[in-house]
Amino acid sequence: MNNTNLQNCIINVFKPEGITSQGVVTAVKRALNVKTAGHCGTLDPLATGVLPVMVERAVKASEYLTDHDKLYLAKMKLGVVTDTGDITGNVLKTFEGKLPTFSDIVEIIPRFKGEIIQIPPMYSALKMDGKKLYDLARQGIEVERKGRKITVYSITPEKSDAESEIILYVLCSRGTYIRTLIEDIGNALGCGATMSALCRKAVGNVELVDSCKKEFVPMFSDENAVSFDDLKKGEIPERAVTRVEDVFPKYEKITFPDFYERLFFSGCEIYLSKLPMEHPAKKAKLGDVFRIYGKEGFLALGEVKEYEAGFAVKQIKRF
Repeated sequence: MNNTNLQNCIINVFKPEGITSQGVVTAVKRALNVKTAGHCGTLDPLATGVLPVMVERAVKASEYLTDHDKLYLAKMKLGVVTDTGDITGNVLKTFEGKLPTFSDIVEIIPRFKGEIIQIPPMYSALKMDGKKLYDLARQGIEVERKGRKITVYSITPEKSDAESEIILYVLCSRGTYIRTLIEDIGNALGCGATMSALCRKAVGNVELVDSCKKEFVPMFSDENAVSFDDLKKGEIPERAVTRVEDVFPKYEKITFPDFYERLFFSGCEIYLSKLPMEHPAKKAKLGDVFRIYGKEGFLALGEVKEYEAGFAVKQIKRF
């Protein structure tokens, strides 16, 4: 795909092991020759998988991308506990007894599904008093962390060819630490456990598809990601590129008549009562959000708000 068409888009990169998330962002900047880019959802150097990178004006969409749910493939090594919660750390304990069976694991997994409170690990990028926890941890300092509410929608265990290792498919909300989840499962099993590998398979949302059924709808997946090697060569396939406007598929697309368009993009509210009868926003409700298009294409999000003179569409984010 021509790199000149990739500015103001989101590039879905498959991050390899051993590369930092910021390293991927730097590679995107070099490949596209742009100055501004940022990633959504940090992956540790050990982890691989989907890393959406926002380019140029698409960075402004970051607040709308951070709350997505995630699908992970993780490997849980039984009988080993490390100081980091993964195999890169120092071994603290090794279990000498008989390891749990696969049936034991299947039986205990339901305890960790649903809405739970999770305490973030010391080896994480969270900040406390302006300092990242992993920097404190490397200095041998441990601080008290508050538990955070997360949701684990599903955990599906599978047997692995490797001895004492179990594969876990985990669908969870933002802010879930898989290494902590694995440690908690290991503690419940009585043998301890650590994360030996992690791959983020997809990023999207768990949505209600009918009155009683929820379904995970991926927005970025490993199947449509560009490899790191191809990225560095500037070979980015169209499947790996998402336009900013496509981040908001649920919001209706609208335009304004020329006069109102100029007012809207100058920061003025556009009253629904003044729009033509056939305009799709004419009968909008309070809180409705629209994708606003101008002569140059998608330019902003607008929300219906209430003013003294009635309901009006007001710009809430300019791209």
